Amino acid sequence: MDALSRRHLFGAAGALATLSVLGPEAWAQAKDRLVVGMSLEPPVLDPTKNAAAAIREVTTPSIYESLGRIDRNGAIGPGLAESWNISEDGKEYVFKIRQDVKFHDGEALDSSIVKFSLDRLFAADSTNPAKSLYTDIDKVEAVDPTTVKVTLKSPNSFLLYSLSLGDAAIMTPKTAPTNDKNPVGTGPFMFKERKEGDSITLVKSPTYRDPGSIKLNTVIFKIVKDPSAQVNALMAGDIDAFPGFQAPELVERLKKDPRFVVVIGTTEGEVILATNNAKKPYNDLKVRQAIAHALNREELISAESGYGVPIGSHFAPHNKAYIDLTKTYPFDIARAKALLAEAGYPNGFEASLKLPPVGYAQRAGEVLANQLGKIGIKVSISQLQWPQWLSEVFKERNYDLTIVAHTEANDLDRYARDGYYWGYDSPEFKAKWREVVAATDFAKRDELLKEAQRIVARDAVNGFLFQLAKIGVWKKDLIGMWENSPAPQIELTGVYWK
Repeated sequence: MDALSRRHLFGAAGALATLSVLGPEAWAQAKDRLVVGMSLEPPVLDPTKNAAAAIREVTTPSIYESLGRIDRNGAIGPGLAESWNISEDGKEYVFKIRQDVKFHDGEALDSSIVKFSLDRLFAADSTNPAKSLYTDIDKVEAVDPTTVKVTLKSPNSFLLYSLSLGDAAIMTPKTAPTNDKNPVGTGPFMFKERKEGDSITLVKSPTYRDPGSIKLNTVIFKIVKDPSAQVNALMAGDIDAFPGFQAPELVERLKKDPRFVVVIGTTEGEVILATNNAKKPYNDLKVRQAIAHALNREELISAESGYGVPIGSHFAPHNKAYIDLTKTYPFDIARAKALLAEAGYPNGFEASLKLPPVGYAQRAGEVLANQLGKIGIKVSISQLQWPQWLSEVFKERNYDLTIVAHTEANDLDRYARDGYYWGYDSPEFKAKWREVVAATDFAKRDELLKEAQRIVARDAVNGFLFQLAKIGVWKKDLIGMWENSPAPQIELTGVYWK
């Protein structure tokens, strides 16, 4: 057992030991209040301004809503658009906007606000981190107060999904500039206060169109970064639910505690050893192939107490278009050393590994440093806070290697983005992705997705590790929490205390 796991286990064991001295008052529960634990703090509260998944978990769809809404099974249903029609050529979408919607400040939703929000997505000066999802849009028209027409330059079979993400949240011109600190949306909850480094509090919105569906009056997102502290908070009754519990080594013990429900589900999070393809020596395919051959996924998943599914490309195993590419570069230390020698590094080289402050990355980082060391790559680990990781690694691309889970569905498009932090630039993949996006026959699209997966795996763009499991822990009387995570959001509509 590594030092990190021992520390977490020891801290959590102490928390478990304290349970016997807790009185019933520690578990008293207000039936209209929920405290949700989170491992990461959102850097801002506007998903159109920053890529952090934690922003979407807090704000989407609790504060902000989009035209469509992603349900617990990953299906797309009505959101702020109650219906839509798509032309036969797939280039024209006509959305019927709900008429009974008001923002938290009382402003009524109409087509002009939708047009403003959508225009921001693909504008030349857009800084939306997901801008590339929307660049197929040619124009947006407010046909009448409740009708919006979106015309595309070319068909995009992912458009409805993309318009259902928090990245496409509908905002007013008045509040958009300040939504990062004082978010105003149309969702069931409105922003009350934020205590930096501690918590974010939402309250039930009096303007929400369906108040009967909201059983909670107050939701507090409590930031607890350390896994042992997460257990302490659960045991003390300070936190009611951890939808993304970060201590897999304690799951079996928590399952035996009748106070909790422990649910293991799936996520869209591919955990990767992200690699700076634009920087020497990682711009050399043979170096990346050597790294791929050095990966022992079974050992990495063991560090997650067995929770995780191995992947060989950037694609979720539960997707029907998935293909198993884990044998593209099988675990082979001798072959890895030979490839490094062919690339001109017979004695290996030094590499930095910058880790974000999440449990899976911390655990995998120690294991991977050891694995790469066996082929001569001497890894030095740096621990970064989340804003620092977003700045240094994601924005400035000042890194060699990092470990992170990409939690969006359909996110193979990242490999076609210019200037993305991996520095991967493949005309072959970009052309293939255009075919994927343009395919309106979904059976054909699935075959094209398989071809796209093969290109990414063959090019060893990143070290593909495992699909992150969703470990949910919450009090047994809490009803309605999602088992799986088809999108980076925490859905609280319909959640209630029994």
